[in-house]
Amino acid sequence: MSVPLPSTSPLPACEALPARAPDGAQAEVLLQLPVRTPRCVMYWLPALGVSARQYLPLAQALAEAGVAMAIHEWRGIGSSNRRAGRHQNWGYRELLQDDLPAGLAAVRERLPHQGLLLGGHSLGAQLASLHAAMHPDAVGGLVVAASGSPYWRQYRHGAWIRLAYAAAPCLAHVVGYLPGRKIGFGGNEARGVIDDWARSGRTGRYAAVGMADDLEQRLGRLQMPLLALRFADDWLGPEASLSWLLGKMPRAQVDRQLLTSSDMDGRPADHFGWMKTPGPVAERIIAWLSGLPSALRP
Repeated sequence: MSVPLPSTSPLPACEALPARAPDGAQAEVLLQLPVRTPRCVMYWLPALGVSARQYLPLAQALAEAGVAMAIHEWRGIGSSNRRAGRHQNWGYRELLQDDLPAGLAAVRERLPHQGLLLGGHSLGAQLASLHAAMHPDAVGGLVVAASGSPYWRQYRHGAWIRLAYAAAPCLAHVVGYLPGRKIGFGGNEARGVIDDWARSGRTGRYAAVGMADDLEQRLGRLQMPLLALRFADDWLGPEASLSWLLGKMPRAQVDRQLLTSSDMDGRPADHFGWMKTPGPVAERIIAWLSGLPSALRP
């Protein structure tokens, strides 16, 4: 469905909200507001190694349709005051229990009465799902874009990917971090993040060192509207991988949609390309929001 995105230009200037975790890690959450006071805010979690500012085109497209969007900044990238290294390490526990609550608190202080939606791209969508499962009463809906479980059995060349899940943690522990910029995967990532990511890739299950929560059990109890956007040319997020992730949330009300190159004006519908021209993605999100309770509509 094509939903026109009305132009309400000029939009307010993007705001940078400071967020501070209990251990002193700091970053800025980018907030793009629409012209009018919004009813809801989408809190967006980036892909591995991608900075918040790279999602500003999506934030602007949503704001033009009346939806505020806040973009999380991962620890170790962009505005974060941490950088992964031998003496700087963290994993999913810090991301889920420290950084995400700090970022959400900053947005809640700025927009205390708006309905909250959670969304993400790739690994960000996986962690958004985990956060929603841990805090279901605080989230009204979930958007999963270009994502899926990293479980090696759900990929066409899974045996090679399984080897990567063994090699990446080894490299990260030898160097002190994963030098993603040099090897062409993600950013420079903390070895704890790579350990947790690779474990989920090997086993197909989510767990985080230092967290007592049974994340799989929480996912199984999650009940909320969920929009899943898959891209036809995305080998990093194939159909089987997405199905494995969604299968962990059988009680969610899933709206699953496929975007092809024709939806992207002839451009490849792949893992990262949609970020440059996010209008079609914004259209799908706006159309989906129209079916949610009024507090979550534009």
